Amino acid sequence: MRLLPDFLSTSPRARIAYVHDVVMSGLSFLLSLYLRVGGSWAEHVASQTVMTGTVVFTLMAAAVFLYQPMYKGIWRYASMRDLVAITKAVTLTILLFVPAMFLTGRLEDLPRSAFLINWFVLMALLGGPRFVYRIFKDRRLDFHFEARRDPNAIPILLVGAGDAAEQFLRSLHRQPGASYRVVGIVTRKKSRVGRHIHGVEILSTVDDVEDAVGTLSGRNLRPMKLVLTDEAFAGEEVKRLLDTCDRLGLTLARLPRPTDLRDGTADRLDVRPVSVEDLLGRPQAVLDREAIAALIAGRRVLVTGAGGSIGAELARQVAALGPASLTLFDSSEFALYAIDLEVAEQQPDLPRVAALGSVRERGRLDAVMAAARPDVVFHAAALKHVPMVEMNPVEGIWTNAVGSRHVADACRAHGVATLVMISTDKAVNPTNIMGAGKRAAESYCQALDILDQDRPRRTRFITVRFGNVLGSTGSVVPLFQRQLARGGPLTVTDPKMTRYFMTIREAVELVFQAAALGTAADNYRGRIFVLDMGEPVRIADLARQMIRLAGLRPDQDIDIVYTQPRPGEKLFEEIFHGAERPLPTEREGVLIADPRRQDHARVAALMDALEAACRDGDARAALERLRDLVPEYTGT
Repeated sequence: MRLLPDFLSTSPRARIAYVHDVVMSGLSFLLSLYLRVGGSWAEHVASQTVMTGTVVFTLMAAAVFLYQPMYKGIWRYASMRDLVAITKAVTLTILLFVPAMFLTGRLEDLPRSAFLINWFVLMALLGGPRFVYRIFKDRRLDFHFEARRDPNAIPILLVGAGDAAEQFLRSLHRQPGASYRVVGIVTRKKSRVGRHIHGVEILSTVDDVEDAVGTLSGRNLRPMKLVLTDEAFAGEEVKRLLDTCDRLGLTLARLPRPTDLRDGTADRLDVRPVSVEDLLGRPQAVLDREAIAALIAGRRVLVTGAGGSIGAELARQVAALGPASLTLFDSSEFALYAIDLEVAEQQPDLPRVAALGSVRERGRLDAVMAAARPDVVFHAAALKHVPMVEMNPVEGIWTNAVGSRHVADACRAHGVATLVMISTDKAVNPTNIMGAGKRAAESYCQALDILDQDRPRRTRFITVRFGNVLGSTGSVVPLFQRQLARGGPLTVTDPKMTRYFMTIREAVELVFQAAALGTAADNYRGRIFVLDMGEPVRIADLARQMIRLAGLRPDQDIDIVYTQPRPGEKLFEEIFHGAERPLPTEREGVLIADPRRQDHARVAALMDALEAACRDGDARAALERLRDLVPEYTGT
């Protein structure tokens, strides 16, 4: 059993600080007597009492300080927490010292007020050196700190006058050679206008940024960047600020992450660009975390298409929820290797299997299912690139429709409790083969979900439909980023084209939420869960915003070129069919659709014919069977 704290053996500086504090405690007792009775203390206090009091007080302080959290902090970063720890230690020392002296000498010749004086003196002797040292390290004894700044430092205007802004200013002060200098602050709270944080004036509210920039320009301090200090700035607020920056010729950025600012440990305080996700600005849905955890924790999980954008994020979040095992299934060797390595690094103790194979091969799928014995399957495997599938119709139908049928049948045969199939808004009134194949998969899973509702060991077939996710493989955002890196132009198919967007992480979280809802209640059988995608985004507007986020000007620095819609593309996507009545669920962000239902026997027969056409490589027959399955398919 260890009797002494670790710092005595592991931290030389902590030991020095401890010795300093013990010496200061003895000195504080003598100073308190001197302050109370002056230089004639020998006439008022016996020498024996002085000697005894000094020794007892020093020993008391040494014992108390030893077990107080006074030596875990760093003097350079002395804070209110350190002051609280010192206050507790000093108070406890005095409270123990008074009865001890009463027992030794009845306090007959010690002035009572000396104990109160001693409290203040010891507080000053312990706290003072810490804060003097911090001032010395932060300011380096240079009270003309700003004059020592790099004259080429970028002037910035902070948006937000909260803790993050204060922390950033402190971090800048610790780095005289920092690349930035804060020339002003704007705030959401009108009551803070006119006040200062570390000498930097709060000039106006966020709504009056232009006035603040005008004021700074008059002082020859015009900023070059507008820097957001709060992660809560998102969506429409960021768009408005981006518009303001565009008018004023500024760029928009965010502070370094809090972990980079904490304790001033970052080597360089580089602000980071505002991301496209910031512009999306959707409020975080309140999730039923307990229900989501119950769906995954302690259960065997299999993810198809685990190497893709959605599948990989499903795998990451599943792994973090503590499943009994995780099986990753994908047809791409490298994609499977990459996600398997990532999961292994993040969750090294999680039992997992990386299985190569295609959902198009029923035998391989059955073998993997038999070995993994999953309780929950997330089916994300699909061919998603619309023009590519239009050029390769058999491959797209085989994977998206027939492959999904194979997954559903395998889950049913191997006693899987829940299958969650990832669908797409392109399945609504599809004009392309990719969307029609997904709608056929929806129909088959719906039919099975209703067919099996009276079986004793029934599988729940849950379909979740949503639109585009930002940054996914083959999506427009990575395309725009590559075009920006080349210097443009950015290509947009049509000025009116819109799409629904959400982040990959948000989409997967809501998929979990939908799956938890679907497994908890039978009244959702045969229905499709639809994620609330918010308002559609014009692709042309997205292109302009990405150009501006790069600090460039649309149509001046970077051109936008309009091309014709590619094969299978629609100008407007839908998340509900006209015959589907959208209904809310008990969870924000998740809706349900009650679409047209088909008889399982009919759908299965058409799927058999569809698979036969795909195996024969007969694209014409495959498309005919696909139209039989999805009458609303309007593709050619």
